[in-house]
Amino acid sequence: MALNPQDLFDVRSLLTEEERSVQDTVARFTDERVLPIIGGAFDEGRFPKELVGEIAEMGLLGSSLPEEYGCAGLNSVSYGLICQELERGDSGIRSFVSVQSSLCMYPIYAYGSEEQKQRWLPDMAAGKVIGCFGLTEAHGGSDPATMKTHARRDGDDWVLNGSKMWITNGNVADIAIVWAQTDDGIQGFVVEKGMEGFAAQEVKHKMSLRASVTSALFFDNVRVPEANRLPNVKGLKGPLGCLTQARYGITWGPIGAAQACLKEVLDYTGERILFGRPVAATQSAQIKMADMARRITTAQLLSLQLGRLKDAGTMKPQQVSLAKWNNCRMAIDIARECRDLLGGAGITTEHAAIRHALNMESVITYEGTETVHQLVIGRELTGINAF
Repeated sequence: MALNPQDLFDVRSLLTEEERSVQDTVARFTDERVLPIIGGAFDEGRFPKELVGEIAEMGLLGSSLPEEYGCAGLNSVSYGLICQELERGDSGIRSFVSVQSSLCMYPIYAYGSEEQKQRWLPDMAAGKVIGCFGLTEAHGGSDPATMKTHARRDGDDWVLNGSKMWITNGNVADIAIVWAQTDDGIQGFVVEKGMEGFAAQEVKHKMSLRASVTSALFFDNVRVPEANRLPNVKGLKGPLGCLTQARYGITWGPIGAAQACLKEVLDYTGERILFGRPVAATQSAQIKMADMARRITTAQLLSLQLGRLKDAGTMKPQQVSLAKWNNCRMAIDIARECRDLLGGAGITTEHAAIRHALNMESVITYEGTETVHQLVIGRELTGINAF
């Protein structure tokens, strides 16, 4: 029996029945609801907000959080598979779910009070409240300790001033998890849409993540009540803990993007006749596609083991860095190679490769650039900080 071209090492056999069921459900959603519209949404620079209700109904928002808050209570591998199948559709769809789940719901769950959890998490799981995550600033994202956004205590409130940049979901968000300098270190605040002095401005002219909303956030003497401060964390470990959660999902997402590109190019080269034979019959094409399969397989096994470590409670941030670095590099290289194999047709968004290649330019950059993750591993190997 022939092997599955998308799963040469039968990684699926290593999944539990529940994990396979989750993957199948999200795969059907991607095939039936995302793929028919995503090329057009990318062309138009439009986030397909009409999908949010269905995404919520499937339990994909905050999927790893407990059922008592309206969430699905799935394990980490299931969350990874969700990211993989969504990004097989488009990085923008996976980014929406990743930000909502790992960067907004997770800090409320991990660092918030019980009142904050009850207030926000059920509505966020239901897609009734959308969140965004405000950490990066315009002067640079790789050194968040130098953030200029600050909050000062004023009676029962905090007064927030500053700005954030490259914020996914910013203009569609009802709340923003904003990290700011205070006299007592970096702290997190839940800033609500409509608070006086809070504004979001969408970033235009993007050539990447066009089916996703990217914004700048501005805070001009925004009064945030003490009840909206996340009480259970101080310092950079707060936002960095969120990023570890999100980066974990990002290690899975690019696998889906790469699989989509490989499937497309297998179909195309099998039908495209040049010099009297299919392009797929040439050694050069087969060597390229075989190398893609090798790299996808390596990425699948990396992320699966990472997920098992996460579910066992032993996952380290350095391991996440290695997997994000490897898997994002894998996906962007494969997308570019597939674009080349598609020839002139590869430059249009009627094919997926150019869209995935452009999206991966963002994914390989955000939540830790490739260089940052390389330096994390270098520090782990040598014990010397080269940042």
